[in-house]
This record gives sequence, structure tokens and C-alpha cells, in this order.
Amino acid sequence: MLKTRQCLLGIRTFLGVTSRIWGFFLYILRKHLRTVIQYQTVRYDTLPLSPISRNRLNAVKRKILVLDLDETLIHSHHDGVLRPTVRPGTPPDFILKVVIDKHPVRFFVHKRPHVDFFLEVVSQWYELVVFTASMEIYGSAVADKLDNNRNILKRRYYRQHCTLDLGSYIKDLSVVHDDLSSIVILDNSPGAYRSHPGETTHTLIWWSCMAQLVEHGVCNTRIVCLIPRATHR
Repeated sequence: MLKTRQCLLGIRTFLGVTSRIWGFFLYILRKHLRTVIQYQTVRYDTLPLSPISRNRLNAVKRKILVLDLDETLIHSHHDGVLRPTVRPGTPPDFILKVVIDKHPVRFFVHKRPHVDFFLEVVSQWYELVVFTASMEIYGSAVADKLDNNRNILKRRYYRQHCTLDLGSYIKDLSVVHDDLSSIVILDNSPGAYRSHPGETTHTLIWWSCMAQLVEHGVCNTRIVCLIPRATHR
């Protein structure tokens, strides 16, 4: 009887230890798979514009898509500052080294998942314009990285093109085009355009905080979902 109890106790102990080991193994496996999925290379199946579509585009005046940078197309932090919404250890897509007020500063930049594909597609339909309230030395470097020698982000406006109002930088769209009905905005901050109340400017979407999306990597396709809306304006 005693031997039977000892045997059952041994079996239970063995099963308990085995269960904990198996649970730990599954945890490590899931974590590894999430990492692989997050940073895997994505291939897109795209088709060039048909001759008919290209001719139609050439026959009409293109609308302008005004793109914000920070928290819209990218998220960044600089030396000594790590926002709590970015998990420590999340690798940046690129690092910028700029000099601000005679001090060298490194910016760790995370691109919105699928942003390169998004820009490639919408550049066929719109004239793309970057409008950021950031300093030119920083904004220009970010735009260069996003453009990647494709010449699709040639028109750019920076902090000096904004108006300071109550501590906030307001973007004046009149510097982009005098016909605001031809402008579409992609920005995370509606307040940046409050100098144009009631205007006929079209808005695609106002983003929420982007930093949380960085950690989801390629699983987050929110910007890709905008393409049908953008191409049917």
C-alpha cells in the first residue's frame, strides 16, 4: 500500500514537472515565432498601372496627398529618451545622426509597417507632399530615408512653414496649394490644421498613437487598408 502511494506520488510529481517544462517550451516557441513573423521580409503582389489607367491619370489633374511624418509614417525617439510605448529592445529601421544647436543627436526611427509599399502605390495616383512640424534637419533626413531614391517625396515643408499658435505648430496648407479641395491629408493630429475650419479639404484618416503598432510588425496592415480608399478619391 505504501509503495503504491509512493508510486502515485512519483507519477504526479513527474507529470507536474513535465507539464511545467512543456509549458515553458511552448512559451519560448511562441515568442520565437512572433519575432520571426514580426521581422520577416514581406513580398507584395502588385501590378503596374494599365495603359488605360495611366492615360486617364495623365488627362486629369492629380490631387495632392499631404503626409505627416512623426506618429503617421514613422515613430522615433532620440538619445536618452525612450517612450514607454516602445518596448525596450525593439530594433529601429534606421538611425539618424543630426546636429541640433551644435549638439550631435541620434534618432532611432521605426517605420510604420508596410509604409514603403503604401508610398509606392499611392505615388502613382497622387502628388505626394511631406508636411511636418519637425525641424528641417531632422525631417529632411527622415524623408530621404522614406523616399529611398525613388523621387516620390520631392515636395517638403517643415517647421519654418508652420505658424506657432498657443504653443502648437499649425500647418498652413495654402503654401501647398491654393485650391484646398485638391488636397487629401494623412496625419495623426487634426489640430495641426485648425487654421482651415470648414474648408473642403479631404481627410483620409487621423492616426492614433503609432508606437504601439511598431511592435506588431508586419501583422499590422492598417496603412495597407488605406490604399483602396486613397486610390478611389
